[in-house]
Amino acid sequence: MSDLLVVGVVALVAGLVGFGVAVLLRRSISLASESAARANADRLVAEATARQKEIILEAKDEALKVAKQAETENRERRSELQRYETRLDKKDEQLDAKIAQVEERDRRLGQREATLEEERAKTMLLQEEQRVELARVAALTQDEARTQLLDRVEVEMRDITNRKVRDLEAEAREHSDAKARDLITMALSRYAAEHTAEHTVTLVPLPSDDMKGRIIGREGRNIRTLETLTGVDVIIDDTPEAVVVSGFDPIRRQVAKRALERLLVDGRIHPARIEDSVAKARTEIDQTVKEAGEAAIYEVGIGGIHSDLVRLLGRLQFRTSYGQNVLRHCIEVGHVAGMLAAEIGYDVKTMKQAGLLHDIGKAIDHEVEGPHTIIGGDLLRRYGFPQAVIDGVVGHHGDVEPVTMVGTLISAADAISAARPGARSEVVSNYIQRLQELEGVANSFPGVEKSFAIQAGREVRVMVKPNEIDDLSAARLARDMAQKIQETLQYPGQIKITIIRETRAVDYAK
Repeated sequence: MSDLLVVGVVALVAGLVGFGVAVLLRRSISLASESAARANADRLVAEATARQKEIILEAKDEALKVAKQAETENRERRSELQRYETRLDKKDEQLDAKIAQVEERDRRLGQREATLEEERAKTMLLQEEQRVELARVAALTQDEARTQLLDRVEVEMRDITNRKVRDLEAEAREHSDAKARDLITMALSRYAAEHTAEHTVTLVPLPSDDMKGRIIGREGRNIRTLETLTGVDVIIDDTPEAVVVSGFDPIRRQVAKRALERLLVDGRIHPARIEDSVAKARTEIDQTVKEAGEAAIYEVGIGGIHSDLVRLLGRLQFRTSYGQNVLRHCIEVGHVAGMLAAEIGYDVKTMKQAGLLHDIGKAIDHEVEGPHTIIGGDLLRRYGFPQAVIDGVVGHHGDVEPVTMVGTLISAADAISAARPGARSEVVSNYIQRLQELEGVANSFPGVEKSFAIQAGREVRVMVKPNEIDDLSAARLARDMAQKIQETLQYPGQIKITIIRETRAVDYAK
């Protein structure tokens, strides 16, 4: 009995253990299934998320493509609309222009119709008058008709003659003063021949008369080269042991004189040597110009002048104004202006600077358009001078109203220097101005390289650029230049125009 109980208990225990094992197995299986399901679910969620991102990216790309396509289409449509608008605007403008033309044509037609109506009325009136006159004349004899016709023509001619006489008298009154001044100036120019020669002629002594032939050269080539390079007229006449250099520009005369003196010392006279001598003479003149400017600044007692202005000031030594040396005139004005400033208590240095440089514009007035006062003011402004000095230079002739006292005082000093006895001669200035105007007319033509007025203004020699002016054009240029000189200048006698066209080929043997 006890054994059965034990067996039963063992069986019960074994059953309970089996049940527990079964329960544990089922639970483990369910847990494993749940983990697998959870993992599967996580995987599916991850795949769904990735797919969702891909779909979103694809959607965004598609949206960008659609947006770009839409933008491109909009841009094309806008461009097309702008083209349409431009064409429409052009058509509107053309229509407006055509409408304006039509209106203008209608207006002209209306005016023409009105004019035609007036002319038609006048014509009918004249026809009626002629009809009446013919009826009256038909009753006259031949002698009576001739007498009346002559009387009418005489009255008409008397009226025409009276009107013409009045017009000629008015024109004569308008031009009589200018013509009288021209005649007086021409007479003075002819009367002052010695004074003009003194300022326009330089004498070069020769060691012997045999040098004249060497200066002329074979077929005149030496003298032509010298005249062409220097722009002066070399006169070789019966004057014993002397050659005359004539020209209105004193710098050119000095260059020619020094070149001749150098050639006479050297003894070798030919075109190449002449070119070398002229170049060296120009270098010497440049040095002389610089020294003259420095001497003028030292004499007046001022400093701080730019070297370019010193050279420009020195060039005034070779220029005259009404026969007065311009550099000496500037020095005089500088001294007088300084004394005036000292008397009234103004800055002496400023007044001396303005006085010395008041005519500095004359050194370049042939290169720059405008009066020398304005040119000088611009030049000093470029080099940083005070406004007071600039006002003195600009306003010393009264062309510009003086802003400061310097302009008034420089004007007074300039008048004092010019008005002293023997300072100026108006004849020389008019003579030089006439020659400068002659060269200016020649230089105004295209293709002209340089020109020189010689023979006291009776001849102008024009150097042209050979690559721009051919032989046929040179003849045409001479004719056109003569025509322009006749139309624009006043001169006694006649002026010879010589066109020089030269072609050179230069090479070196090495």
